Amino acid sequence: MTQYNVKLDAFEGPLDLLLHLINKAEVDIYDIPVAKITDQYMNYIHKMQRFELDIASEYLVMAATLLAIKSKMLLPKHDDDLFAENEDIFDEDDPREDLINRLIEYRRYKEAADTLKEREKDRGLIFSKMPSDLGPYIDEIKKEPQRINASLYDMLDAFDQLMKRKTLKIPKQTKIHREDFPLEKRMEEIIDILNQCNGRTSFFQLFEYEERGQLIVTFLAVLELMKAKKIVCEQDANFNDISVCRWEESTIVG
Repeated sequence: MTQYNVKLDAFEGPLDLLLHLINKAEVDIYDIPVAKITDQYMNYIHKMQRFELDIASEYLVMAATLLAIKSKMLLPKHDDDLFAENEDIFDEDDPREDLINRLIEYRRYKEAADTLKEREKDRGLIFSKMPSDLGPYIDEIKKEPQRINASLYDMLDAFDQLMKRKTLKIPKQTKIHREDFPLEKRMEEIIDILNQCNGRTSFFQLFEYEERGQLIVTFLAVLELMKAKKIVCEQDANFNDISVCRWEESTIVG
């Protein structure tokens, strides 16, 4: 099967991925369970490699940092009585401290960026005109379903779940079949599917094939269409099912 490498701007860096894992696990950022978070982080790296996505070197550097911290956390503690006389020598800092400080600082900048984005959005709604009653419009907006953009991490999770479900349905084969699935053709097929579904469909509905190569090409086609701003992947809330719609049909594209 022909291999395709897709690089998306949706990757915001390893610290963004760590914050995503910490928020998803609902743990205290000041007391990160390094072993658990490291395993989940490495799982994402393996997913990216499995789906043939380019991995920036900074992700690999962070992986090495997490493994080093995990190793230090697993080292046995010094006996307090035995080394009481050399307390200053063996009094080591928490190996997570530098990473925690970096995460806290990154989170502050991320929250500040979100605040500025909201202010920009609010400022864009200000027009120089006489005051008017916007009550009916506000009530109409509240009735509309609020959607959020699905991140690349959410899509990786969704595709991983899809692959696990598909694997259970695929019978074992004794022969190896080689077949090429053109990426450009699959992109056109996805647009046709959306046109037939009034511009919106479920993420899982796009994967009607059972062959692993076809599933991966479909996933890469979705990423390429997102990159080209032809489709948008949305969620009603974090960790909910993902829906795919044409760019012009999205309710969150400004």
